[in-house]
Amino acid sequence: MKIAAVLIVTKPHQPEVAKVASELAQWFQKRSIRASMEPGTSPQADLCVVVGGDGTLLAAARLMGEHQLPILAINYGGMGFLTEVTREEMYDALESVLAGKTVTNSRMMMEVTVHRDDALVEGYQALNDVVIHKGTLARIIELDAHVDGQYVSKFRSDGLILSTPTGSTAYNVSAGGPIVYPTMGAIIMTPIASHTLTNRPLVLPPESRVEITLRSVPDDVYVTVDGQVGAKLQHGDRVTVRKSQRSVELITPKGKDFFDVLRGKLKWG
Repeated sequence: MKIAAVLIVTKPHQPEVAKVASELAQWFQKRSIRASMEPGTSPQADLCVVVGGDGTLLAAARLMGEHQLPILAINYGGMGFLTEVTREEMYDALESVLAGKTVTNSRMMMEVTVHRDDALVEGYQALNDVVIHKGTLARIIELDAHVDGQYVSKFRSDGLILSTPTGSTAYNVSAGGPIVYPTMGAIIMTPIASHTLTNRPLVLPPESRVEITLRSVPDDVYVTVDGQVGAKLQHGDRVTVRKSQRSVELITPKGKDFFDVLRGKLKWG
């Protein structure tokens, strides 16, 4: 990969992270590589370096929009399922990138739309998940689920998660959903605290068109995308999820793999 310009995205309001980003910019400039921290410069860049946690990476993917760049993520956050490179490994990882000694894997995204009557209300792109959930004090909600026009079930629960394989290790796994290998294509449907014990998670083909309709509104109900953006829903609103034409390319130094991450983050044997 020939790199002439780099976009650096950082976790906001963190002086230590800002200092690291400044040092990174100088490191690139010494190698005659332009470095910018302005998201609008992504069309002119060849690489995005994220310094923060998984949330920072999700925000970076959304900010880049249609101009998705390969991302090298440096973990300055918490769990770090997506930000695999540690602070200590940062410069070695960057040298590997410049030398072409890395692996790039593609992660599917989901296109999310919210319709009210026949009108489009909101549209999003999700790398991790789409969550339909009740407000803090709301009673259970009722959701109808269809896949490719076929009726699946009525969910009476605290909500419903629609996850990509990348997001399967996030809220999905906390709600009892499966861990899915992140480079696979799939949409995972997982109820949150279902009041019908036989409602189980479903793993659907990536080409599926999933439509969720809100049937009851006891109080506030929301749709949240990647835990960062979203909207309040009304009775009868339809949330449609399908595979996006966009994807995110994550760079991993050779020698690191997904099972290393699982063992490290989940404390497997």
